[in-house]
Amino acid sequence: MRCGGATPILLNVLFRRRNARRRSEGRDVEASLESYETETERGARGKKLADSIIKERLAACVNIVPGIESVYWWEGKVQTDSEELLIIKTRESLLPVLTEHVKANHEYDVPEVIAMPITGGNTKYLEWIKNNTMEN
Repeated sequence: MRCGGATPILLNVLFRRRNARRRSEGRDVEASLESYETETERGARGKKLADSIIKERLAACVNIVPGIESVYWWEGKVQTDSEELLIIKTRESLLPVLTEHVKANHEYDVPEVIAMPITGGNTKYLEWIKNNTMEN
């Protein structure tokens, strides 16, 4: 467990709010893109997880940011760990499959799983994300 013990509940609440907002704005929810985050221990594990995500076409790009220090509450006390942050660009429709893939291939008992909508950016880059992920 690393920072994010309440993440599944928070993720569900955020998805419901965002999807309701998008429907009310007339946006195509299935065509939207997400930036998804998880953390791994330092070392080859982050690269291995990133490679498996890309090979399965669950994301177009995974950035591995080294040197993250996480401070969190776990098993009744404050814990500190050195980690790597994975920033994953994908389609919103792939989030359930991507989440299961991360949980199945992650070293933590309760990995951080956070998704945030991409609300704008370079149109060609956003199209590239859509064109380089599996359709679901």
